[in-house]
Amino acid sequence: MTHPPILYSFRRCPYAMRARMALWVAEINVILREVKLSDKPPALIEISPKATVPVLISPDGPVLEESIEIMRWALGRNDPEGWLAGDDAELIERNDGPFKHHLDRYKYPTRYEDEADHGEVDHRAAGLAILSDLDARLASQKYLCGDSRTLADMALFPFIRQFANTDREWFDAQDIPHLQQWLEGHLTSDIFKSVMPKFTPWQAGDERIAFGP
Repeated sequence: MTHPPILYSFRRCPYAMRARMALWVAEINVILREVKLSDKPPALIEISPKATVPVLISPDGPVLEESIEIMRWALGRNDPEGWLAGDDAELIERNDGPFKHHLDRYKYPTRYEDEADHGEVDHRAAGLAILSDLDARLASQKYLCGDSRTLADMALFPFIRQFANTDREWFDAQDIPHLQQWLEGHLTSDIFKSVMPKFTPWQAGDERIAFGP
């Protein structure tokens, strides 16, 4: 019997969330190793020196250290909802680049006090401008790439969730109704609920299949 893939993950990490959702929809069971970020296990550092999550160790391929790579790997094996049809590189790159840049500086402003643009860029407003473009896109369709959820939706959703939760009262008051409805649909979806149970931090020797449909 082939050994299941091993996934190093952290429940609240948006990168790990989107990897878990792709593995779930692809119906790929994994041994989940929940990481405590303040006490990363030596096994993770050994297999991936940068020691960020998610990391997937597959039995038939290389170690995957990027969440988008994990999503595409999983969907390349089984894509029952056709998520790969919405593998929109431009949307994903804008999310993972400019939007994530503004999100981090909005959510964690004290971490970036020494940056040259500190005090000059309103990162919340810059992030909202990107979300307003997505809202306009959603005005004529239910999801980012059409009438069904795809990889683009699931890749962006965890980060937009994080942006919204930074100040939910403010976010809900913004004039982005289509995006707000889109976000709520993902928050209440079965797939999101299924990948968000709490797991105790992994300890060496625990090899149970702790995640999967």
